[in-house]
Amino acid sequence: MHLTPQHILLAGATGLTGEHLLDRLLSEPTVMRVVAPTRRPLAEHPHLTNPVGPFPELLTQLHGPLDTAFCCLGSTIRQAGSQEAFRAVDHDLVLAVAQRARELGARHFIVVSALGANPKSQVFYNRVKGEMEEGLKAQDWPQLTIARPSLLLGPRSEFRVSERLAAPLMRWVPGKYRGIHACTLARALWRLALEEDNGVRIVESDDLRRLGR
Repeated sequence: MHLTPQHILLAGATGLTGEHLLDRLLSEPTVMRVVAPTRRPLAEHPHLTNPVGPFPELLTQLHGPLDTAFCCLGSTIRQAGSQEAFRAVDHDLVLAVAQRARELGARHFIVVSALGANPKSQVFYNRVKGEMEEGLKAQDWPQLTIARPSLLLGPRSEFRVSERLAAPLMRWVPGKYRGIHACTLARALWRLALEEDNGVRIVESDDLRRLGR
């Protein structure tokens, strides 16, 4: 059975994937309300609720009911400024968003993680992503979907040297390691939101690409 979410929380609406996903959600005739907390105002829309301010404090201002929550929050160590600051966003804030969404009635949480996420990884980035996934599993969601894309392709508001250099090559890497366009990922996330399947599902980049066609 496919149940269409009508009341949605979107964390990370100003990011590369979040922008595409927000456009998608607001164009869906069945979506009645999208709650998208951000640090800067978004364009107004009759179905959009957009609390603005420092993100952790915004969580207490959110109101339900919610059906589904998407989390597209993500940073880099360089962008965050330190490993501790990176963990605060990509681990702590993601778990806080999920907890608040659950309190407001959401039964399905969909999070953008990363290919290679592993709590035992020697790579700090992958380890934090893996620990975040384990933290979400411990929250005992009725339905938890973990998306693990490879390198995201598309224009960003901030310049990332390593991604700019890698992007041309990642278009040709075979299988799940090939780069995925953010608009494709956003379409896949919406498709996953329509699936009624209790428990934890991990979807890696090749399947995300297929779902987002």
